[in-house]
Amino acid sequence: MLNVTRLLCGTPTPGDAIRYGTADSRSHTVHRRPVVVWNITRRCNLHCAHCYSASHDMAYEGELTTEEGFRVLDDLAQYEVPHVLLSGGEPTTRKDLVDLVAHGTSIGLKPVLSTNGTLLTSEFVDRLASAGLDRVGISLDGMERVNDRFRGSRGAFGAAVSGIRNSVLAGMRVSLRVTATRRNVADLPDLFELAELEGVPRICVYHLAYAGRGQRLLSFDLDQAERRAMLEFVFQQAIDFHHRGVDMEVLTVDNHADGPFLLQWSRERAPDRSGEVERLLLRNGGNSAGQGVACIDNVGNVHPDQFWWNQTVGNVREQPFSSIWSDDSNPLLMQLRDRKSRLDETCRSCRWLSICNGNLRVRAEASSGSMWGHDPACYLTPNEIGVAAA
Repeated sequence: MLNVTRLLCGTPTPGDAIRYGTADSRSHTVHRRPVVVWNITRRCNLHCAHCYSASHDMAYEGELTTEEGFRVLDDLAQYEVPHVLLSGGEPTTRKDLVDLVAHGTSIGLKPVLSTNGTLLTSEFVDRLASAGLDRVGISLDGMERVNDRFRGSRGAFGAAVSGIRNSVLAGMRVSLRVTATRRNVADLPDLFELAELEGVPRICVYHLAYAGRGQRLLSFDLDQAERRAMLEFVFQQAIDFHHRGVDMEVLTVDNHADGPFLLQWSRERAPDRSGEVERLLLRNGGNSAGQGVACIDNVGNVHPDQFWWNQTVGNVREQPFSSIWSDDSNPLLMQLRDRKSRLDETCRSCRWLSICNGNLRVRAEASSGSMWGHDPACYLTPNEIGVAAA
């Protein structure tokens, strides 16, 4: 995640320590432990066009039981992961969600719910809040017409907005999440306005990951010019919120070329911020799949990140997550944690490699057949990256 508000405006935000460390590096080292995305179920009540888990509204065999889930949470707490994101599918379809949240909070974890929001009734939200949940990410992919078509369900927009309102009323810190494509990028201004009107304090703009059903949307992904224009809009919105005194944290997600692009943008438009921007981006180090982010899927397989389900490094039914993640002899984890020499020539030669770290490997693998290939969503020009054009 690229925290645009923190970088361009200097505004402290709750996730700063995870992304950029603290002044005392001995007390917190960036990526010392991973943020864990746990897909607690694959079942989903919607049929989103970009779903990386290719979920359907059906029961999936072999999902972790409640007791197995408790053991996973116990292990994650003992391993001192900074956050566990309960995702899906649609996690609110799982009947023991409240129990999982309550157990996680009771042992010191900080669970975050990642949901489409359509099932967040006021009663359900109150139960989750009583169990200790105080953060929820709710996805919208456009205003009503665009969102409902994108998510394959008429009425999904209205139900999600109701879920946002119920969550805000319950005192939860709500994140509005949107994956930007050609189908919905024109709706971004309205979504930013919606977030402000509804009292949502956080907006995350995602780039498309080429995984699951998302691979079918390649023709709808933004091209380089569209992507750059979208990001400039996001940067300006973050600054506008800050100048107006609106409590709004703006982030971009899943394209680590955003870091170099923002740094170059800040040198031209906000030079007073560029020094700290560069320092924080270098501290973060870019893509951290296999190190600073991990995924446990619905049947217990462990993956380098939440999109990369075709790459597995273990299973929590056979070995605790902490043991899997700490195994320095695991070939894939070892390679991801020391990846720079394995990347394609363009990445290896890029002046921004220490900030980007090769971007999203699942996109590279989906487009080139090699996990070390070029990420086609990199929109930096040869001149910007310091590599001669082919």
